[in-house]
Amino acid sequence: MSAADLASGKGAGDENFPVASHLVAARHRPVIMAFYAVARMADDVADHPTAAPDEKLARLDEIEASLTGDDDAVAQAATLRRVLADRRLGPEHMLDLLTAFRRDVTQTRYADWADLMSYCRYSAAPVGRFVLDVHGEDRATWPASDALCAALQVINHLQDCGKDYLELDRVYLPQDALDAAGAQVEMLAGDEADPALQATIQGLAGRTSGLLETARPFAGQIRDLRLALEVGAIHRLAESLVGRLLRHDPLSEKVHHNRWEALGFAALGAGGALGGRLGGRRR
Repeated sequence: MSAADLASGKGAGDENFPVASHLVAARHRPVIMAFYAVARMADDVADHPTAAPDEKLARLDEIEASLTGDDDAVAQAATLRRVLADRRLGPEHMLDLLTAFRRDVTQTRYADWADLMSYCRYSAAPVGRFVLDVHGEDRATWPASDALCAALQVINHLQDCGKDYLELDRVYLPQDALDAAGAQVEMLAGDEADPALQATIQGLAGRTSGLLETARPFAGQIRDLRLALEVGAIHRLAESLVGRLLRHDPLSEKVHHNRWEALGFAALGAGGALGGRLGGRRR
Protein backbone atom coordinates (compact mmCIF):
# COMPACT_ATOMS: atom_id res chain seq x y z
CA MET A 1 0.00 0.00 0.00
CA SER A 2 1.25 3.48 -0.85
CA ALA A 3 0.34 6.94 0.39
CA ALA A 4 -1.60 7.47 -2.83
CA ASP A 5 -3.80 4.49 -1.94
CA LEU A 6 -5.02 6.40 1.12
CA ALA A 7 -6.08 9.50 -0.83
CA SER A 8 -9.43 11.03 0.12
CA GLY A 9 -10.08 12.60 -3.26
CA LYS A 10 -10.14 16.09 -1.73
CA GLY A 11 -8.45 18.98 -3.47
CA ALA A 12 -7.76 22.66 -3.04
CA GLY A 13 -11.37 23.49 -3.89
CA ASP A 14 -12.54 21.54 -0.83
CA GLU A 15 -10.60 23.63 1.67
CA ASN A 16 -12.26 26.22 3.91
CA PHE A 17 -9.77 28.91 2.94
CA PRO A 18 -8.14 29.86 -0.39
CA VAL A 19 -5.10 27.91 -1.57
CA ALA A 20 -2.90 30.04 -3.86
CA SER A 21 -5.83 32.01 -5.24
CA HIS A 22 -5.39 34.29 -8.23
CA LEU A 23 -4.55 37.10 -5.84
CA VAL A 24 -1.17 35.37 -5.50
CA ALA A 25 1.29 36.14 -8.31
CA ALA A 26 1.35 33.46 -11.02
CA ARG A 27 5.07 32.81 -10.56
CA HIS A 28 4.48 31.73 -6.97
CA ARG A 29 1.42 29.53 -7.45
CA PRO A 30 3.19 26.39 -8.82
CA VAL A 31 5.50 26.03 -5.81
CA ILE A 32 2.61 26.66 -3.39
CA MET A 33 0.49 24.06 -5.16
CA ALA A 34 3.38 21.57 -5.08
CA PHE A 35 3.58 22.14 -1.32
CA TYR A 36 -0.19 21.76 -1.02
CA ALA A 37 -0.15 18.46 -2.96
CA VAL A 38 2.22 16.89 -0.42
CA ALA A 39 0.36 18.37 2.54
CA ARG A 40 -2.93 17.04 1.17
CA MET A 41 -1.43 13.58 0.69
CA ALA A 42 0.02 13.49 4.21
CA ASP A 43 -3.24 14.77 5.70
CA ASP A 44 -5.17 12.04 3.90
CA VAL A 45 -2.80 9.42 5.28
CA ALA A 46 -3.16 10.69 8.86
CA ASP A 47 -6.95 10.97 8.58
CA HIS A 48 -7.66 7.69 6.81
CA PRO A 49 -10.55 6.10 8.71
CA THR A 50 -9.45 2.45 8.49
CA ALA A 51 -5.67 2.30 8.00
CA ALA A 52 -3.76 1.12 11.08
CA PRO A 53 -1.55 3.63 12.94
CA ASP A 54 1.64 1.75 12.04
CA GLU A 55 0.62 1.80 8.38
CA LYS A 56 -0.02 5.54 8.51
CA LEU A 57 3.32 6.26 10.17
CA ALA A 58 5.14 4.14 7.59
CA ARG A 59 3.51 6.06 4.74
CA LEU A 60 4.42 9.39 6.34
CA ASP A 61 8.01 8.18 6.65
CA GLU A 62 7.98 7.39 2.93
CA ILE A 63 6.82 10.90 2.12
CA GLU A 64 9.65 12.33 4.24
CA ALA A 65 12.22 10.09 2.55
CA SER A 66 11.29 11.41 -0.88
CA LEU A 67 11.14 14.97 0.41
CA THR A 68 14.67 14.81 1.83
CA GLY A 69 16.16 12.99 -1.16
CA ASP A 70 16.62 9.46 0.18
CA ASP A 71 14.58 8.20 -2.78
CA ASP A 72 11.94 9.25 -5.33
CA ALA A 73 9.29 6.70 -4.34
CA VAL A 74 6.61 9.32 -3.56
CA ALA A 75 6.38 11.37 -6.74
CA GLN A 76 4.67 14.40 -5.21
CA ALA A 77 7.30 14.70 -2.47
CA ALA A 78 10.14 14.27 -4.94
CA THR A 79 8.61 16.97 -7.14
CA LEU A 80 8.33 19.32 -4.18
CA ARG A 81 11.98 18.66 -3.28
CA ARG A 82 13.08 19.69 -6.77
CA VAL A 83 10.78 22.73 -6.88
CA LEU A 84 12.10 23.89 -3.51
CA ALA A 85 15.69 23.44 -4.67
CA ASP A 86 14.96 25.54 -7.77
CA ARG A 87 13.72 28.33 -5.49
CA ARG A 88 16.63 27.87 -3.05
CA LEU A 89 14.22 26.89 -0.31
CA GLY A 90 14.57 24.03 2.17
CA PRO A 91 12.10 21.35 3.29
CA GLU A 92 11.81 22.48 6.91
CA HIS A 93 8.23 23.71 6.70
CA MET A 94 6.94 20.46 5.22
CA LEU A 95 9.00 18.49 7.75
CA ASP A 96 7.21 20.45 10.49
CA LEU A 97 3.86 19.57 8.92
CA LEU A 98 4.83 15.90 8.88
CA THR A 99 5.49 16.20 12.63
CA ALA A 100 1.89 17.37 13.07
CA PHE A 101 0.49 14.58 10.91
CA ARG A 102 2.38 12.01 12.96
CA ARG A 103 0.90 13.61 16.06
CA ASP A 104 -2.57 13.19 14.54
CA VAL A 105 -1.88 9.46 14.29
CA THR A 106 -0.65 9.10 17.87
CA GLN A 107 -2.49 11.80 19.87
CA THR A 108 -6.27 12.05 19.95
CA ARG A 109 -6.84 14.36 22.94
CA TYR A 110 -5.51 17.77 24.05
CA ALA A 111 -5.16 18.80 27.67
CA ASP A 112 -5.44 22.58 27.37
CA TRP A 113 -5.10 25.59 25.06
CA ALA A 114 -1.30 25.52 25.30
CA ASP A 115 -1.30 21.89 24.19
CA LEU A 116 -3.50 22.78 21.23
CA MET A 117 -1.31 25.76 20.31
CA SER A 118 1.74 23.47 20.41
CA TYR A 119 -0.01 21.29 17.84
CA CYS A 120 -0.86 24.35 15.71
CA ARG A 121 2.82 25.34 15.72
CA TYR A 122 3.41 22.27 13.54
CA SER A 123 0.04 21.78 11.84
CA ALA A 124 -0.71 25.38 10.81
CA ALA A 125 2.18 27.82 11.29
CA PRO A 126 4.46 26.10 8.73
CA VAL A 127 1.98 26.83 5.94
CA GLY A 128 2.06 30.57 6.50
CA ARG A 129 5.80 30.60 7.04
CA PHE A 130 6.34 28.70 3.80
CA VAL A 131 4.22 31.12 1.78
CA LEU A 132 6.08 34.05 3.29
CA ASP A 133 9.44 32.48 2.42
CA VAL A 134 8.26 31.84 -1.15
CA HIS A 135 7.53 35.56 -1.42
CA GLY A 136 10.84 36.55 0.18
CA GLU A 137 9.11 38.28 3.09
CA ASP A 138 10.85 39.26 6.31
CA ARG A 139 10.62 36.60 9.00
CA ALA A 140 9.58 39.34 11.41
CA THR A 141 6.11 38.67 9.94
CA TRP A 142 6.07 35.17 11.39
CA PRO A 143 4.40 35.91 14.77
CA ALA A 144 1.35 37.53 13.12
CA SER A 145 1.27 34.80 10.49
CA ASP A 146 1.42 32.09 13.18
CA ALA A 147 -1.54 33.67 14.98
CA LEU A 148 -3.64 33.77 11.80
CA CYS A 149 -2.74 30.22 10.84
CA ALA A 150 -3.53 28.94 14.34
CA ALA A 151 -6.90 30.69 14.17
CA LEU A 152 -7.69 29.02 10.85
CA GLN A 153 -6.75 25.66 12.32
CA VAL A 154 -8.93 26.07 15.40
CA ILE A 155 -11.85 27.23 13.25
CA ASN A 156 -11.55 24.00 11.26
CA HIS A 157 -11.43 22.00 14.48
CA LEU A 158 -14.58 23.66 15.82
CA GLN A 159 -16.46 23.31 12.53
CA ASP A 160 -15.63 19.61 12.30
CA CYS A 161 -15.63 18.66 15.98
CA GLY A 162 -18.47 16.15 15.66
CA LYS A 163 -17.12 14.55 12.49
CA ASP A 164 -13.59 14.27 13.91
CA TYR A 165 -14.91 12.49 16.98
CA LEU A 166 -17.26 10.12 15.18
CA GLU A 167 -14.95 9.20 12.32
CA LEU A 168 -11.50 9.37 13.93
CA ASP A 169 -12.09 9.43 17.71
CA ARG A 170 -10.06 12.65 17.61
CA VAL A 171 -10.96 15.57 19.88
CA TYR A 172 -9.23 18.93 19.50
CA LEU A 173 -11.43 20.65 22.10
CA PRO A 174 -9.09 20.94 25.10
CA GLN A 175 -10.11 18.82 28.06
CA ASP A 176 -9.83 21.70 30.51
CA ALA A 177 -12.27 23.75 28.41
CA LEU A 178 -14.74 20.86 28.39
CA ASP A 179 -14.35 20.41 32.14
CA ALA A 180 -14.86 24.11 32.85
CA ALA A 181 -18.19 24.07 31.03
CA GLY A 182 -19.30 20.74 32.49
CA ALA A 183 -19.18 19.04 29.07
CA GLN A 184 -18.15 15.49 28.19
CA VAL A 185 -16.40 14.28 25.05
CA GLU A 186 -19.27 11.89 24.35
CA MET A 187 -21.57 14.87 23.70
CA LEU A 188 -19.81 15.26 20.35
CA ALA A 189 -21.75 12.24 19.10
CA GLY A 190 -25.08 14.03 19.45
CA ASP A 191 -27.24 15.42 16.66
CA GLU A 192 -27.03 18.81 18.33
CA ALA A 193 -24.74 20.30 20.94
CA ASP A 194 -25.68 20.08 24.60
CA PRO A 195 -25.64 23.57 26.19
CA ALA A 196 -22.43 22.68 28.03
CA LEU A 197 -20.75 21.61 24.80
CA GLN A 198 -22.01 24.70 23.01
CA ALA A 199 -20.55 26.83 25.80
CA THR A 200 -17.21 25.07 25.28
CA ILE A 201 -17.28 25.76 21.54
CA GLN A 202 -18.23 29.40 22.05
CA GLY A 203 -15.45 29.85 24.61
CA LEU A 204 -12.89 28.45 22.17
CA ALA A 205 -14.29 30.61 19.38
CA GLY A 206 -13.76 33.60 21.66
CA ARG A 207 -10.13 32.64 22.19
CA THR A 208 -9.79 32.29 18.43
CA SER A 209 -11.01 35.88 18.08
CA GLY A 210 -8.03 36.80 20.23
CA LEU A 211 -5.69 35.08 17.75
CA LEU A 212 -7.29 37.03 14.91
CA GLU A 213 -6.76 40.26 16.83
CA THR A 214 -3.08 39.39 17.22
CA ALA A 215 -2.95 38.75 13.47
CA ARG A 216 -4.71 42.01 12.53
CA PRO A 217 -1.48 43.88 11.60
CA PHE A 218 -0.27 41.00 9.42
CA ALA A 219 -1.45 42.21 5.99
CA GLY A 220 0.13 45.59 6.62
CA GLN A 221 3.50 43.97 7.40
CA ILE A 222 3.72 42.24 4.01
CA ARG A 223 5.67 43.93 1.22
CA ASP A 224 4.07 41.99 -1.65
CA LEU A 225 0.76 43.73 -2.45
CA ARG A 226 -0.95 40.66 -3.88
CA LEU A 227 -0.04 38.51 -0.89
CA ALA A 228 -1.21 41.28 1.45
CA LEU A 229 -4.60 41.25 -0.31
CA GLU A 230 -4.76 37.45 0.01
CA VAL A 231 -4.05 37.69 3.72
CA GLY A 232 -6.68 40.41 4.13
CA ALA A 233 -9.23 38.20 2.39
CA ILE A 234 -8.40 35.18 4.56
CA HIS A 235 -8.53 37.25 7.76
CA ARG A 236 -12.01 38.53 6.90
CA LEU A 237 -13.24 35.02 6.06
CA ALA A 238 -11.93 33.81 9.41
CA GLU A 239 -13.66 36.61 11.31
CA SER A 240 -16.95 35.70 9.67
CA LEU A 241 -16.59 32.03 10.56
CA VAL A 242 -15.75 32.82 14.18
CA GLY A 243 -18.92 34.89 14.30
CA ARG A 244 -20.92 31.93 13.07
CA LEU A 245 -19.36 29.64 15.65
CA LEU A 246 -20.32 32.10 18.38
CA ARG A 247 -23.95 32.03 17.20
CA HIS A 248 -24.52 28.55 15.78
CA ASP A 249 -24.16 24.90 16.73
CA PRO A 250 -21.68 23.09 14.42
CA LEU A 251 -23.27 19.72 15.21
CA SER A 252 -26.67 20.71 13.80
CA GLU A 253 -26.20 23.93 11.81
CA LYS A 254 -24.17 25.10 8.84
CA VAL A 255 -21.06 26.96 9.93
CA HIS A 256 -19.26 26.95 6.57
CA HIS A 257 -19.43 29.53 3.80
CA ASN A 258 -21.00 28.72 0.48
CA ARG A 259 -19.02 29.79 -2.59
CA TRP A 260 -20.71 33.16 -2.99
CA GLU A 261 -20.48 34.03 0.68
CA ALA A 262 -16.78 33.18 0.64
CA LEU A 263 -16.18 35.34 -2.42
CA GLY A 264 -18.06 38.25 -0.84
CA PHE A 265 -16.18 38.14 2.45
CA ALA A 266 -12.87 37.64 0.63
CA ALA A 267 -13.54 40.72 -1.50
CA LEU A 268 -14.33 42.75 1.61
CA GLY A 269 -11.15 41.58 3.28
CA ALA A 270 -8.95 42.25 0.27
CA GLY A 271 -10.55 45.66 -0.16
CA GLY A 272 -9.93 46.48 3.49
CA ALA A 273 -6.28 45.47 3.18
CA LEU A 274 -5.88 47.60 0.07
CA GLY A 275 -7.61 50.56 1.73
CA GLY A 276 -5.40 50.26 4.78
CA ARG A 277 -2.31 50.18 2.58
CA LEU A 278 -3.31 53.21 0.58
CA GLY A 279 -4.33 55.10 3.70
CA GLY A 280 -0.99 54.32 5.32
CA ARG A 281 0.88 55.68 2.30
CA ARG A 282 -1.16 58.90 2.29
CA ARG A 283 -0.25 59.47 5.93
